[in-house]
Amino acid sequence: MALFVVIPIILIAVYAFTSSSGGFTLDNFSGMIDYAPVFVRSIWLAFVATVACILIGYPVALTISRMSPKNQRILIMLIMLPMWINFLLRTYAWMSLLENTGLINRFLASIGIFDLINSLHAGDLAYTPITHFQLINTDGAVVLGMVYNYLPFMILPIQSVIVKIDPFVIEAAQDLGANSRKVFRKIILPLSLSGVISGITMVFVPAVSTFVISKLLSNGTVMLLGDLIEMQFTGAAYNPHLGSAISLIMMVIVVICMSVMNKFGEGEEQAVVI
Repeated sequence: MALFVVIPIILIAVYAFTSSSGGFTLDNFSGMIDYAPVFVRSIWLAFVATVACILIGYPVALTISRMSPKNQRILIMLIMLPMWINFLLRTYAWMSLLENTGLINRFLASIGIFDLINSLHAGDLAYTPITHFQLINTDGAVVLGMVYNYLPFMILPIQSVIVKIDPFVIEAAQDLGANSRKVFRKIILPLSLSGVISGITMVFVPAVSTFVISKLLSNGTVMLLGDLIEMQFTGAAYNPHLGSAISLIMMVIVVICMSVMNKFGEGEEQAVVI
């Protein structure tokens, strides 16, 4: 099992520190500063998507955990249902929704939103009437695609942790005079931190390295690390040595982020004080 992990990493490292002639070189890393905007954008969009998944996923997970076991199973199945569909098809579905002539813009046009906006600028000669909102080929579209595809990976670990919290602990806190807000802040949130950290890891890692979502929902206008690496291995600018160097840096970033998350997660199972 370790061979399938160790050998690829060794090969990536070898390619990253060698040139096309096979000699040792650091040139693959020296030009990395040119791609700094791509690194920053990838980390930023992955961060935004992860935060959005937390804000959406935690309340959903908390709500599900308070339901009966039967309803919990039904809702978890519904959450997992889109995951049974091919990742590429799910992203293509969002393309049809966000396109300039897609379902969302057509719906807005049918209820007169664009006519209303244009009428408000009827006397402005410099105004160009709009026929659609630019939803696709934007950072927002990429983040939306990330949230949609990775949200279940945030909900499921949080829900699985919350549902295991001993109800007698919550009852004891309430008997001691803690209201619902204090119970959540002092009991539920600290004890569910391990699920949140697992969710962050499961969302941020694929989000920072994705290239399918950015390629389809931005048509190449929003370049992320995954797109850049893919270009080096399959594109016209074929350079597997540079692609390996970028991959190595990305792995370091991911390891650092995971280490930070694990550091924050230390001690979440310590005693809770009301």
